[in-house]
Amino acid sequence: MFDEVVLESEFFDGLRRMDAEIAEHVRRGRCPRCGGALHRGDYGRKPRGGTLAAAGEEQTRRFSFCCSQEGCRRRATPPSLRFLGRRVYVEAVVVVASIVAMAKTRPREVRQSTGVPARTVWRWRAWWSGAFAATAVLAELRARFVGGLPASLLPIVIVEKIEGCPSTRLEVVARWLAPLTTASLDDGARFLKAMN
Repeated sequence: MFDEVVLESEFFDGLRRMDAEIAEHVRRGRCPRCGGALHRGDYGRKPRGGTLAAAGEEQTRRFSFCCSQEGCRRRATPPSLRFLGRRVYVEAVVVVASIVAMAKTRPREVRQSTGVPARTVWRWRAWWSGAFAATAVLAELRARFVGGLPASLLPIVIVEKIEGCPSTRLEVVARWLAPLTTASLDDGARFLKAMN
């Protein structure tokens, strides 16, 4: 199902709009460290999309804020549905390429199917079964889905639990992963709950 997915501009425009809503919730608040006002401080990104999501490369701004208090000036970067932390590739590519790599075992096949170097995809696969497996996000998903989510089958077991077309499934996964996309806000998940 995902080995022939190509994500278009409409998909990323929708994620950008949702990111903007989350950013607005963060902006209305105060600096989580000192209570100062937050000012817009977006920064540029040069995301890659591989052959799966070339349209994602147009998403060049990461929404962020900066504290106005002299001496603090800390960033408050909202959770994102487009970017998975500091990874160069857009989040949807990390998910889809990881799924494709589960079916394709040869590095050349992975590269041809995704446009992402196989070594990069193998690193992502290790992240899913290692660091991601130890997150509160996965613990919450395991509580949500009876029957377990084996770390060796991530992320496909998560995606299979969601109904809808591939883009709908990826949007839902992006919402679930969003708390992992920022380290500057202690409880990034609360801004996602405010949207619902």
